[in-house]
Amino acid sequence: MAQFLLIHCPDEPGLVYKITGVLFRHGLNILRNGEFVERENSQFFMRTEFAGDFEPTRLHAELTELLPPGSSIRFSDNHPKNIVLMATKEHHCLSELLVRHAFGELNARVLAVISNYEVLGDLTRRFDIPFHFISHQGISREAHEAAVLATLAPYRPEFVVLAKYMRILSSEFVAHYPNRLINIHHSFLPAFVGASPYAQAYERGVKIIGATAHFVNEQLDQGPIIHQSVIPIDHTQSAREMAQAGRDVEKIVLAHSLKMVFDEQVFVNRNKTVIFD
Repeated sequence: MAQFLLIHCPDEPGLVYKITGVLFRHGLNILRNGEFVERENSQFFMRTEFAGDFEPTRLHAELTELLPPGSSIRFSDNHPKNIVLMATKEHHCLSELLVRHAFGELNARVLAVISNYEVLGDLTRRFDIPFHFISHQGISREAHEAAVLATLAPYRPEFVVLAKYMRILSSEFVAHYPNRLINIHHSFLPAFVGASPYAQAYERGVKIIGATAHFVNEQLDQGPIIHQSVIPIDHTQSAREMAQAGRDVEKIVLAHSLKMVFDEQVFVNRNKTVIFD
């Protein structure tokens, strides 16, 4: 079975030589290798797919001795990730992920869906996925988030996916899942904010619409971007038609982003990402 070695460290000469030399000495075969140096901050990233039997503790220790202090070294067998989906009322992203999950296209196990409305319960249950309705009405945001966190905890998800979950999460909530919360939204931000972005875009005569998937941090919709895409539109399309096109882009961008994250292609570097093919 192929394994992945994922390294992020300060850059210095000879890193590729040192790392591949360690793998060779352990009798491991490199199947694919990618590396990148961010010159502005002198940071080195490397994703190596390899095959062979190895003892992780010994290999990690040898790499630690050779690499600069503060290096991040991680092994992965690229197992399907355990995830929980959160949604509100819109079905397009949730249904896309549930179908892909049913056909084994996500490299993930959807453990449950959590929503602050009951609207998507029937859809979720058709896929034999547990659905948790946690109403936000009549209680404080703190109380609602506490209930959501309590529901999430037994699942121990590796990632939580906001599949059009239309509530702002507090920094306290986000802190429970650093670089493990993934969100999707239209690409008009920050220009067109509020509940009717497509109506605003229609009034302004925009010529492209798209979507952005990103990790969630304490700043609203400003976390590290994973993937974006756009499609052209023109004056013949109504605000409603633009919104439908936008939903189509959103569900594809989110699914593609999750596949890259779950396949260990994405490194988070400050407020940016480094992504390997």
